[in-house]
Amino acid sequence: MNNVDTQVEKWLTEEYDQATKEKILYLQREKPELLQDAFYKNLEFGTGGLRGIMGVGSNRINQYTVGAATQGLASYLISTFKNHEIKVAVAYDSRLQSDYFASIVADILSANGIYCFLFDSLRSTPELSFAVRHLECHAGIVITASHNPKEYNGYKVYWQDGGQLVQPHDYNIITEVNKVDC
Repeated sequence: MNNVDTQVEKWLTEEYDQATKEKILYLQREKPELLQDAFYKNLEFGTGGLRGIMGVGSNRINQYTVGAATQGLASYLISTFKNHEIKVAVAYDSRLQSDYFASIVADILSANGIYCFLFDSLRSTPELSFAVRHLECHAGIVITASHNPKEYNGYKVYWQDGGQLVQPHDYNIITEVNKVDC
């Protein structure tokens, strides 16, 4: 069994929701080339975060890849800021499902004991950057794909200075994200 088959089989288990499984089965029957692209690799957490086409699969933006990125970030924050009340600001833009992904982010951060400031409506990236500094957060996340096509969404991480994630934090977070099985 190749990597794609292994990933697909995993995503067809009870750990994944029924709608996701139905979409995978549809792709298997009707569009195997899209299934291949959706699972041939894991969406890469690069400098600044994730960005990709929305859909099912390990190489797409969806609740599972956003969840894995958030758990990896939470693990890194907890190990970096021991004995601190960790705070993270979360914003989202008008992209399809941005508010949904932001709520998943907030839930996972909260489940890890991290205090989360989730904006209650659309916000721009500069406003998130300001909020991180103003609220003295340890990090910030904005769900946006900015200038990418409408099929895309993204997950950008900002550090406590309000700036986009840089070394060594980017590498360290990527390491933690890669430990999460999504």
